[in-house]
Amino acid sequence: MAKITIFYLEHCPYCRNAQKAVTALKAENAAFNAVDIEWIEESRQPDVAGKFDYYYVPAIFLDAEKLYECSPADDYEAIRKNIKAALERAV
Repeated sequence: MAKITIFYLEHCPYCRNAQKAVTALKAENAAFNAVDIEWIEESRQPDVAGKFDYYYVPAIFLDAEKLYECSPADDYEAIRKNIKAALERAV
């Protein structure tokens, strides 16, 4: 199974929506619990974040492939949809 990396910022409302979506999706589909998700707070690990190509958070990568980068226009449902697609690819 592939590894998902999610870059986030602690006080970002979009990132809180991403965390909420991951929790909800794992509760809805037990297969998602097997996906290895690494959460990286970009301000605490700038050396790691600097190796990936993204501007907005949350940003989701499957191995080194960017699957999703949040946009300021994205609401909870858009974030959830993209996280679900990432989890499905990882399973």
